[in-house]
Amino acid sequence: MNTILGLRFRDNGQIYYFDAASHEVQAGQYVLVKTEQGVAMSRVATVQDTVPSGMESGELKPILRLALPEDMEQYEENRLLARDAIRHCRECIHERNLDMKLVDVEILQDRSKMVFYFTAPGRIDFRELVKDLVKAYRTRIELRQIGVRHETQMIGAIGNCGQMCCCARFIRKFQPVTIKMAKEQNLFLNPSKISGMCGRLLCCLAYEQNAYEEFQRRCPKIGKKYQTSQGPMKVLRSNLFTETLFVWAESGEEKELTLDEWRAIAGETWTPYITPQQQPQQRPPQPPRQPSSQQAHDKQAQQNGQAAAPNALVEIVPVPASDPVPLEGDDGEIVAQGQPDGQPSGAAQARPKRKRKRKPKARRPEGSPAPTNDSGE
Repeated sequence: MNTILGLRFRDNGQIYYFDAASHEVQAGQYVLVKTEQGVAMSRVATVQDTVPSGMESGELKPILRLALPEDMEQYEENRLLARDAIRHCRECIHERNLDMKLVDVEILQDRSKMVFYFTAPGRIDFRELVKDLVKAYRTRIELRQIGVRHETQMIGAIGNCGQMCCCARFIRKFQPVTIKMAKEQNLFLNPSKISGMCGRLLCCLAYEQNAYEEFQRRCPKIGKKYQTSQGPMKVLRSNLFTETLFVWAESGEEKELTLDEWRAIAGETWTPYITPQQQPQQRPPQPPRQPSSQQAHDKQAQQNGQAAAPNALVEIVPVPASDPVPLEGDDGEIVAQGQPDGQPSGAAQARPKRKRKRKPKARRPEGSPAPTNDSGE
């Protein structure tokens, strides 16, 4: 049976599994392995005989060999060179005023390539920076932009739980985390409580999400009102750990029920509560309205063929048409004139036309020449 080695390329970094092949390796030793970048030095973290869960023995790559003393000297020199490269690169970034943050520098064992990891809010034109680094170290230079989560994964940090961040310990592929997960888990939406050291939502919110989704499928919807044998009840919240529901009864008290108790009073199929619609208030029937004596007299007069008496008694003085009297209006205009019903109004008669005075023309003095067309008059 082959021996499975758990290797770490960084202190407190993730563990990658390789096959020891025919080498006898113990925990704490250094070995050389071939990666996608090239040959790299790693330290043995665990030694086991079984293949990790989710992996097959054919997927494991074998190590090259154990590290020799010359390899260890080269490894220490590379670590010192990486520190110097970080300092020099930051100076070049400051001189060229680039909006980027250098995170770490990785140097392969044979110094065939140096990888500079950085973060930036957008795309950066670092062609001149690459020229400066190539001129300083005379090797292949690669600048790789990463996100804030990968930055915390490479550097490492202590989380709110007091342990090393999950991304630095075992997470290899980040899962999408949304604020909906925090709401379904009844957490306080405080950014300082649900955010990690990287400023993003905690990765551990996705660990128990499947359990919460399974529990919510067995519970009624939060905030809805249902009809039960004890009257209508509104579901306030639920508790996954005790598998209970908190409901608000019609009597005005809050109750805590288990899922079995809820099914006993609500049944297997929960019926939403429908608020009865209020009927519009009907006005009481009113007795028929009796006509007044004046209206009865007018109606009787109309039936007899006589004119109805006016509603209001107004004394109206007739004005002769031959001598119109102006009533506080313009000259010659009648503003109002009252007439009894059935008599012609004075305003309806033809009003005498006012004669318009014509402006006299200026007389031409005797002996003056007659005007011509050129004068413009």
